[in-house]
Formats: sequence, structure tokens, C-alpha cells
Amino acid sequence: MTKVRVKLTFPEDLVRTPVLARLVRTFDVEPNIRRADVEEHRGWIICELDGRSDAIEAGLSWLRSQGIEVSLLGDVLES
Repeated sequence: MTKVRVKLTFPEDLVRTPVLARLVRTFDVEPNIRRADVEEHRGWIICELDGRSDAIEAGLSWLRSQGIEVSLLGDVLES
């Protein structure tokens, strides 16, 4: 299992979309939200994603394809 810390920045049209729920169901990745700031027109979440490394990579690619900015915050925390 791998754990990675990321910052997810959401555009206005995705603020109300259950993106993390879809990430969990589709990729079997568990997010641990550490900080967040979500408002009507913007939002960001800092979270640790826990799961198999291939599932995390696929999940991050999917998030990017949805229009979410993904910033890696440091290296892998645990392997």
C-alpha cells in the first residue's frame, strides 16, 4: 500500500460534484482529508490518498481528466 499527499483544486463547475466518492468507488483509493476550503465558486482539498500505487496513479490521472488540478505535495509518505 502507498500513501501520497496531494492538493486538489476544483474549478467552479465541479465544486458540487461528488468527485472523492467516485474516486473511492472506481479506483479503491481511500482519501484522508487533512485541510479544505470549499466555497460557492472555488475549492481546494489537501488529502492523503491511500491505496495500491497503480490505483492511486490511475485515480490521479482520472482527476486531471475531469478538470481538477492535482499538485503532489512531497514524496510518497509510506510504501
